Amino acid sequence: MRTALVIGTGLIGTSVALALSARGVRVHLEDRDPDQARTAAALGAGTEEPVTGRVELAVIAVPPAHIAKAVAEVQRRGVADGCIDVGSVKGVPRRELAGLGGDPSRYLGTHPMSGKERSGPLAATADLFEGRPWVLTPTPETRTEVLNLVLELVALCRAVPVVMEADAHDRAVALVSHTPQLVSSLLAARLRDADESAVRLSGQGLRDVTRIAASTPQMWLDILSANPGPVADVLAALAADLEETVRSLRALDSGDPERRADGLAGIESLLRRGNAGQERVPGKHGTAPVVYETVGVPITDRPGELARIFADAGAAGVNIEDVRIEHATGQQAGLAQLMVDPLAAPRLIARLRERGWSIRQ
Repeated sequence: MRTALVIGTGLIGTSVALALSARGVRVHLEDRDPDQARTAAALGAGTEEPVTGRVELAVIAVPPAHIAKAVAEVQRRGVADGCIDVGSVKGVPRRELAGLGGDPSRYLGTHPMSGKERSGPLAATADLFEGRPWVLTPTPETRTEVLNLVLELVALCRAVPVVMEADAHDRAVALVSHTPQLVSSLLAARLRDADESAVRLSGQGLRDVTRIAASTPQMWLDILSANPGPVADVLAALAADLEETVRSLRALDSGDPERRADGLAGIESLLRRGNAGQERVPGKHGTAPVVYETVGVPITDRPGELARIFADAGAAGVNIEDVRIEHATGQQAGLAQLMVDPLAAPRLIARLRERGWSIRQ
């Protein structure tokens, strides 16, 4: 691929443009907000110069409600051999494009499964998609040359192509992406009017669950408006589980031994089903999940602390598979939780103690 047009220079569009530009593709940028396109260009994502002639591929990176119109307009202008979108909903744009008289053979709906809580070009990075799934939803009408261009784009962004049917994709993201956003927001909303003394007790678990609640509301309004049915289906099933959980907890609060036993069994069932579901979440690099051993190291909030830990682990020949930091409340300190292969944990602990680190297990 030598040329591309990116329409919409937010987080995803600018990240695509940065990845393509870094690999020698000439990228033209368009946005209804000239300042946003100018910012993306200044970051090295491409040029604001208008397309003269045709580019090989146009990338539509606009909210779901505007995808079909943007694709139809690109096809009307004749500025691209093929056209894709990178929105998080696939069925609705395809049906709307058909209603607008667009050419489905030159269009392919896609969805890179990557993002951030922050939006806009300043949050974009060229490596946003590396190693992440990128869903493609071709149909029998899709031209082979368009599909090949899209596969080349995914490769240039160093993502992993995954082929799905459009409506199956929308049901899937309702479960793994859209509903988690709402659940995170629902829990975070409980904190708004909570006593300050309660909020100050927040630990890493609450931070993990509410992290994505910081996402931009308008962006999620656009997404959820395009996929309301599948999300409502998941939430309805979740609501039934919540009702049963409430009943079990009320039973546990009862003085009746039989009711308490039923309540305990209900909560245990939920927790075990949760264990089973969590075990299905893909692990590192999309492989089967692996159980690591956690080595806790108290650290101070000073420059270079993590670098020293990583250097000492490297000297011991131990690869740190993952890391989390739990910050202490009201103190300039925290706990670095290093996830490592269980067989390597004793070697890491011995090395860190030798280097003067405290260990918490």
